[in-house]
Formats: sequence, C-alpha cells, structure tokens
Amino acid sequence: MTYEITNPPPDLAVLVKGRLDTLTSPKLESELEPSIAKASSLVLDLAGVDYLSSAGLRLLLTLQKRFKREGGSFKLRNIQPGVMEILRMTGFLKILSVE
Repeated sequence: MTYEITNPPPDLAVLVKGRLDTLTSPKLESELEPSIAKASSLVLDLAGVDYLSSAGLRLLLTLQKRFKREGGSFKLRNIQPGVMEILRMTGFLKILSVE
C-alpha cells in the first residue's frame, strides 16, 4: 500500500493505492495522523485500492466517526467495483459518504 497527499490540510485529500488490510490499514492511519489532526475534512481517493479487508473497513469507520464527532467531513472517491461491492454488502454505503 502506498499513498500520496494530493491536497494538504485543512481540506486533506489522499490518494491510496494497493490493499487496505490488517498490515496496511494501521500503517496508513498512523502515518496520516499528523495531517488528519490538522484537517477539517478528508477525502480518500480509493482509485488504486483493489482490496479492502475488515481492518480497512474499521479504518474507514474510525475516520468517519472522528470527523463527524469533530464537525468535519469525510468522503470516499473513485471506488473500484470490487471494493464498492464490499461496502455495499457490509452496509457501509449507508454510513459513509461517497462522491
């Protein structure tokens, strides 16, 4: 998994590539923490994400709750069909905002 910050805080945007799984999700969360702490909004561009495990789902839910609690916004963008199906099957499309 790799990522690129495409827009800095306060309107943070991050392009993610690869797998969001048990190994990569905690790494992404910890490496982005300094930027997230300064952000009032976050857009995760998942154009390059081809796999999403339960750990990846947990990360998305954690980010959603955090931004909602702090009055910010959290959105997903450019979701691949396989990942979209996982979000649909788990009911996460009802919780998360998708552009």
